[in-house]
Amino acid sequence: MKLNTSRISVPGLWDEIQAHEGKQFLTKKGLPFTYTIKGGELFTDRRERSITRSTFEKAYNKLIQDQEGEDAPKKIAGPKTLNVYGAPYVWAVFVGIGIIEDTVYVQLKLEEGAEESEQ
Repeated sequence: MKLNTSRISVPGLWDEIQAHEGKQFLTKKGLPFTYTIKGGELFTDRRERSITRSTFEKAYNKLIQDQEGEDAPKKIAGPKTLNVYGAPYVWAVFVGIGIIEDTVYVQLKLEEGAEESEQ
């Protein structure tokens, strides 16, 4: 897992998430979902409860603290170790918008399938 914080800052995170509303994502286990935004909450089509903007910001800050700097512990390796509410969805969104680069992630398969169907 590689963290890419160069393009998206914490203050711009929610705007980036909103820009991808309606796009299909896959959880690490390969479960497809889309989401809608209402105010400061993200609602997936797979769950009734929402994930708040502050949860995404908290998760992003955790990733930054865990992965950057010489003394970074580098213990976060997947959704479970992120340890926030809705972690599988938070992780999938972060991968989908380019914050997390996960080389064995199934999101790539989804995007490849979409490209083939457009041709």
